[in-house]
Amino acid sequence: MNKYLDLSPEVAQAIAEGKPVVALESTIISHGMPYPQNVETALKVEATIRENGAVPATIAIIGGRLKAGLTPDGIEYLGKKGRAVTKASRRDLPVLVARGEDGATTVTTTMIIAALAGIRVFATGGIGGVHRGAETTMDISADLEELAHTPVMVICAGAKSILDLGLTLEYLETKGVPVIGYGTEELPAFYTRKSGFRVDYRIDTPEELAAAFRAKMEMGLEGGMLVTNPIPEEYSMDPERINAAIDKAIEECSARGIRGKDTTPFLLARIKDITGGDSLDANIQLVLNNARLAARTAAAM
Repeated sequence: MNKYLDLSPEVAQAIAEGKPVVALESTIISHGMPYPQNVETALKVEATIRENGAVPATIAIIGGRLKAGLTPDGIEYLGKKGRAVTKASRRDLPVLVARGEDGATTVTTTMIIAALAGIRVFATGGIGGVHRGAETTMDISADLEELAHTPVMVICAGAKSILDLGLTLEYLETKGVPVIGYGTEELPAFYTRKSGFRVDYRIDTPEELAAAFRAKMEMGLEGGMLVTNPIPEEYSMDPERINAAIDKAIEECSARGIRGKDTTPFLLARIKDITGGDSLDANIQLVLNNARLAARTAAAM
C-alpha cells in the first residue's frame, strides 16, 4: 500500500473481502455546488451506492494524506471550506502532499488514488475534455491523459457540454480509450441525452460492462474505459435552452480572461445562474444515476 494513502475502515474491509467499491470525486463537493447542497448531494450519492450493493469511497486529500473513503464529517469539512480547497489535478499532488495541505480531487486525481487503493470503478458527473477554441488555447483537460494511462472505469453522463465534444472524442480515440454508451449509440452531452456524436460501442447491462473491463485488464491493455450514461429522460434539459446558456457563459468567461482550472467552475456556476438553478438540479440527478450504474457494475465485476 502506498505510504501516503489512507483507506477508511469501511473501504479497507470491503477491499480485503473482495466486496464491490465505487470511487467518488470531491471537486463536485468543494467546487461544483454551493453549501449545504454540496454536502447533501455527496451524502445522497453515497447512500445511493450502498442501496445498489456497493461501498462508496469518496476520495480527497486531507492534511497531505490521500484519502479513499471519507467520514460524513470529512465531507462536511470539504463542503464548508468550498473553493478555499485546492482543486487538485495530477500536477498538484506532490506539493499538496509534501506541504500537508488539502485538495479536492478531479476526475484525474480520483482515478490515480482509486487505482492506488485497488478500486476499479468510479462514478462522476462528467469528464473534462478538449475546450472550445483549444486549437489556439491548448486548453485540454488532464482527465483525457489519465484515461489513457490509469486502469479505472469512469462512469459519467458524457463530457461536459461546455466542451468541444467532437475533438474530445477524437482525442480519446487517439489515446485508445474505449468510449461506451450505456443503452445508447450516441454520446450524451451531460445536461442532455444527445450530442450528435456516436460512441464506439453500445452496452446495455452492468454485467457486460464488467466483462468488457475485465477483458481489458486481463489482456494487459493500458488505461481506463469511459462509460457514458445518459441523464434520465425526465431530467434532461431542452438542448436549445442549455446551449444558449452555455454560449453566454463561455462568452463571459472569455471576456473576463478566465483560463485553466478556474474555467469549468466558473462556467458551471454561470450556467446555473442563467438557467435559474435548473442546471444544478439536472447535475444532481445525473450524478445519482451514474452512482446507481457504477454500484451495479462494481457488483457485477
